[in-house]
Amino acid sequence: MSNIQPVFIALQANNDTLPIIEAICSDNPQAQVNEYPAMVKINCPGRMVIRRSSVEERMGRDFDLRELQINLISLAGEVDESEDEFVLFWKA
Repeated sequence: MSNIQPVFIALQANNDTLPIIEAICSDNPQAQVNEYPAMVKINCPGRMVIRRSSVEERMGRDFDLRELQINLISLAGEVDESEDEFVLFWKA
C-alpha cells in the first residue's frame, strides 16, 4: 500500500474565506480542516479541487479563482489552474 502525500492550502481566517473553506470541504470529502488563530489549513490526501461554481454558490456572487491569492498564506502541491478549477496535486 502506497503512502499518499497530502496536499494543503492555508488561508487567512476571516469572513471572506468561510465560503471558500466550505466549498473545499464539500468538494473534497477527505479534506481535514485545521483551525488556528489567524489561519485555516486544509490537508487532503493526494489531490484537492477548488471549484469556482461551488464557491460562487456559497458566496452568492461571481467569484474569480484568482481571488484566492488575496487570502492565501501557503500551499503544497503542483498547481493546475483554469477559470473553473484550482487543483493541487502531486505528480507521480
